[in-house]
Amino acid sequence: MRHVIALDVGGTGMKAALVGADGTLLHRARRATGRERGPDAVVAGILDFAADLREHGAREFGEPAAAAGVAVPGIVDEANGVAAYAANLGWRDVPLRELLTVALGVPVALGHDVRTGGLAEGRIGAGRGADRFLFVALGTGIAGAIGVDGRVEAGAHGFAGEIGHIVVRPGQALCPCGQRGCLERFASAAAVSEAWAAACGDREADAADCAKAVASGDPNAVRVWQTAVDALADGLVTALTLLDPRTLIIGGGLAEAGETLFTPLRDAVRHRVTFQKLPQITPAALGDSAGCLGAGLLAWDLLNTTDGTEVRT
Repeated sequence: MRHVIALDVGGTGMKAALVGADGTLLHRARRATGRERGPDAVVAGILDFAADLREHGAREFGEPAAAAGVAVPGIVDEANGVAAYAANLGWRDVPLRELLTVALGVPVALGHDVRTGGLAEGRIGAGRGADRFLFVALGTGIAGAIGVDGRVEAGAHGFAGEIGHIVVRPGQALCPCGQRGCLERFASAAAVSEAWAAACGDREADAADCAKAVASGDPNAVRVWQTAVDALADGLVTALTLLDPRTLIIGGGLAEAGETLFTPLRDAVRHRVTFQKLPQITPAALGDSAGCLGAGLLAWDLLNTTDGTEVRT
């Protein structure tokens, strides 16, 4: 059975799958990334994992994978197949596509983790059928994926979609990027956790705790939450003005709050738009499988362009 390898590399864990031509997940697996052992060990672990997946496919489905797709965090040069920089993994300028191609003997596509997850959400998830979408992941930071006609735009230098570094509060909190007032310093899950821990006096409190307190009507929690929602709405309206998406998909840890987030966020965005068309604002549908599913799509897309096989997922 023809299939591809899909691998989603995170800061602490790796998720993988063997994906059939119709998008079916034929096999799933997980491993620790092992970043505590250093960047070289992380790369070696990726290569070992991919090789084991190849062997499993050959054994179970009668042939090895026809291609592989890999999603990684940080700065990714997708055109040249280079993992340029990832602070959490400690690597710089890793020619990951070349290494995997040599190890597996098949074509390999390399993608940015958020853009790859956004590809899956836009094509087969919450944005399915939308010709233009914006996917925004609210996690430790904030990043986005700009979807156009079934593909995700990487930009001229691989930085497209970095919505977390739109300045929404000029001159305020310093961001690690060097600017002050970036969106992710106010509306990421990490920012909400920090603000709520300070407000409630519990250093262990996090964004999920804040969401629960909001649902119970705690006024301090409501204040912290609304501050984040207002900043997020400001950043999103800037993005909507520039990109005019038909669908706005919100994912990441903060989106797990459900309507505690989406009800005030939709209101805040609606009150800020003037001439702009209000997109459908919807939660992501694929959860933590998005990156792996997107990596599979990258692999099948690569096969479509290299061997002429028409594959639809």
